[in-house]
Amino acid sequence: MTELRCRKTETLEGDKEEEERQNEPALHSERDGLSVPSGGADDSLQQKDEGGEKEDDCHKQDASNTPSAPVKRSKSSSTSGFIQRLVRVFFGCLAAVACGMLYAVYLSTYHDRKFWFSTRQELEREITFQAGSGLYYYYYKHMLAAPSFERGFYELTIDNKTVSGQTINAVERLFLYPELITSFIYRATDIQDLVEPIYFYIGAVFGLQAVYVTALFVCSWVLSGTWVSGMLTVAWFVINRPDTTRVDHAIPLRDNWALPYFSCQVTALTGFLSNNISSATEMFCYLAMSATTFTFLLVWEHSHYVLFIQGLCLFLLDSFDLVPSRKMADIHKVYLSSLFLAYLFQFQNPALLSSPLLSLLIGSVLARYFQQKMKMGPLVARVMKLFLHFHLVFTTAITFSYLVKKLLPASEGDFIIKFLEVKFGLNTTADFVTNFLLCQESFQTPGQDLFLRLTQASVLPFYFLVLSICLLSTLQTIYRRLSGQPIKTNLRLEDGQIGEQPEVVYHVFHTLFFGGLALLFDGLKFLWTPYVCMFTAFGVCSPELWMTVFKWLKLKSIHPVVLSLILSTAVPTIIGFSLWREYCPRVLAELSDLPEFYDPDTIELISWIKSQAPVAAVFAGSPQMLGKVKLCSGSAVTSLPLYSDINLLRRTEDNYQIYAMRSAEDIYKILTSQKTNYVIIEDSICNELSLNKGCRIKDLLDISNGHAVYDKGEIYSFSKHGRFCHEIKMNYSPYTNYFTRVFWNRSYHVYKVNSVISFQY
Repeated sequence: MTELRCRKTETLEGDKEEEERQNEPALHSERDGLSVPSGGADDSLQQKDEGGEKEDDCHKQDASNTPSAPVKRSKSSSTSGFIQRLVRVFFGCLAAVACGMLYAVYLSTYHDRKFWFSTRQELEREITFQAGSGLYYYYYKHMLAAPSFERGFYELTIDNKTVSGQTINAVERLFLYPELITSFIYRATDIQDLVEPIYFYIGAVFGLQAVYVTALFVCSWVLSGTWVSGMLTVAWFVINRPDTTRVDHAIPLRDNWALPYFSCQVTALTGFLSNNISSATEMFCYLAMSATTFTFLLVWEHSHYVLFIQGLCLFLLDSFDLVPSRKMADIHKVYLSSLFLAYLFQFQNPALLSSPLLSLLIGSVLARYFQQKMKMGPLVARVMKLFLHFHLVFTTAITFSYLVKKLLPASEGDFIIKFLEVKFGLNTTADFVTNFLLCQESFQTPGQDLFLRLTQASVLPFYFLVLSICLLSTLQTIYRRLSGQPIKTNLRLEDGQIGEQPEVVYHVFHTLFFGGLALLFDGLKFLWTPYVCMFTAFGVCSPELWMTVFKWLKLKSIHPVVLSLILSTAVPTIIGFSLWREYCPRVLAELSDLPEFYDPDTIELISWIKSQAPVAAVFAGSPQMLGKVKLCSGSAVTSLPLYSDINLLRRTEDNYQIYAMRSAEDIYKILTSQKTNYVIIEDSICNELSLNKGCRIKDLLDISNGHAVYDKGEIYSFSKHGRFCHEIKMNYSPYTNYFTRVFWNRSYHVYKVNSVISFQY
């Protein structure tokens, strides 16, 4: 009886295995690295092997019937497969690290040849930090000059030598943790005699850019399964560098420090969302995501807005049941813990409490608690529950945000709403700060040049192709989920359902949200274009994407698996060859060009300030100029080039009044209220010529002060007073009563604000 039962069990299981093999495609073994089709001689050996093992388990006898040769062959094949995977991972990691290092070397070489950096003196090097970004480097120098790290940190938290008449916490106001960490490492290591401080600082930024492209490489590799897509990602990133990074323009900017961490966070999130990972890999991705999310929040004032957009993408994934609820709960824990730690490290920054990210998290958590059966029921019921879920989440989030902003002592929410109303044409305003921000290049709508450059580099056409395929497959997946079909965890290439992969669906939402914002604000292209390069490279190198298309087309003439494998190799090869032939000479030519960057007028001005102006002097002027003054001389200034602080923007408006049509007495009162000793007038602003007249500084001031007259679409200025920056150069009363010129050259005029008014006629 025992023998009969064992043989019967063996027969039933053998029949099931044979039936399953008949249902599987013959070329499924090719996807797993095998070359023998199903139903061949090896399959019969495998059946004999299984039958022999079961019979031996039942009777513990007839050892001679156990075929040891196939077992050894199976073990050797699994060992060879493991070695092959290990070799692929090794070379992929080597390629990723090599791409990152080469990119950092390229940036360093390009920066040195662009500014002749190695041949300049210290003052000339500091002036190369453009757009007011040199202010951050000043605090790095301050930390190195302090007697100790603790003393320098304490002085920054009670800084009364930066903004005149104010004591600010510079670490909180300017997000100076990159400078703190970099200065600490420089002081703690024994490299002071080997590397100059400025080279160590810019080297840290270029090193993070290497991490940036390496993370994009790995992210594309994780999505597609081949590191060839990572190589294509880096190539497109470097070719489209003017639209992917601002590190060429201004090294110390916060986004140059923060976006590499965001790239690492997105890569870790991509791995975490994948269904086909081990528990150890999932834990590693979770820890990496936690660390990078916290660091990202710590180093950039706009990071919580970026994470809010990412949170919306994940919210849609969870709402459409495209990701397990357990993983969404873990992601919520990452967000909440990172916000809490960043709130503590940023000295209880109220902006984090009123951030839309926190409001969205609270709304999502409460909605999940009250709608525990939302993902159950027929299609119509689930759709109705979904709309109710959206309503509950966003109503709760808006209510929480409103209450927090009412309780906080100072909130910028009202200003942001007014700004967006003007941006989208829902309202008009004469407010200088609002119009000044709208005229900044980052807040303007991108021009056609952006899309032309992406098209010439062959990114945009393939991007639309990949996005269309993934989006349609995602919509199919959403319909299946709402219809009650469970999540598929073991996908095969033959399935042709790329939208079933939650990490792919996340990137579809990611690129749609950030792409929509990039169409509205040009500055957000730096959050969209790098992931366009990554997402496009993943698509053209992914056999699953091509297989999805062939399954829709019901291709029968050629086996779709074979054709998808061929196209996923041939298409990126052709693209890579064409990019190499066309753009490699251009990239190398950028290193051979030696444009000379020299600003003698600014150097002369800063040298005069350092040698002639008192140490305790306070300077007024444009924010960009004041950033250079603070960096090179350390003198106090009346405003800073920081456009995320509404109070500083109001002080900037007061400083810019020197270019308005105001009387000498009005300007004198404004400057003395800010304890100004010297005012710097720039001819480039006073005599500004621009096709877009409405965005010139003097035009914005005339509109704000009510001195602008519109006639047939033209702007005319009218006031009983002349323009201050012109009139003061005439050296006649009453201007000479309030101000005394102490320095001038071709670009700048410096006037001392008289402490005692002398009435001369």
